Amino acid sequence: MIPVAAAIIYNSEGKVLIARRREGKSQAGLWEFPGGKIEEGEDACACLRRELREEMGIDIMPYAYFGVNEHRYGKSLIIRLIAWKAEYWGGEIVLTDHDDCRWEHPGELDRFHFAPADLPFVRKLGLEPGGR
Repeated sequence: MIPVAAAIIYNSEGKVLIARRREGKSQAGLWEFPGGKIEEGEDACACLRRELREEMGIDIMPYAYFGVNEHRYGKSLIIRLIAWKAEYWGGEIVLTDHDDCRWEHPGELDRFHFAPADLPFVRKLGLEPGGR
């Protein structure tokens, strides 16, 4: 099982950041909450701060555990996706693993085709009154 962290990043308007996987990547064309694989000796929050700096050039501050989802992709790949809410602290977004990103209201995320592992978090966000 591969541990992966996902950030549900809020901006000052209460919108969350979503990103679309670019061609050539696994899950290409699907939307996700940005993040990445947790390295040995790293916790989910440290992973998210590192991954968002590396993959998008932004700084975030994780502040609340949001949930976990284990998902099987194919016969042999199982990921354990750990989500944390985070605040956007700054930086200009530069995409490397994605070909598009958007700030969207949490209740409107069902308009996008998300990677299967992220779907439980999309549903949970849609049920939260007022988000954050």
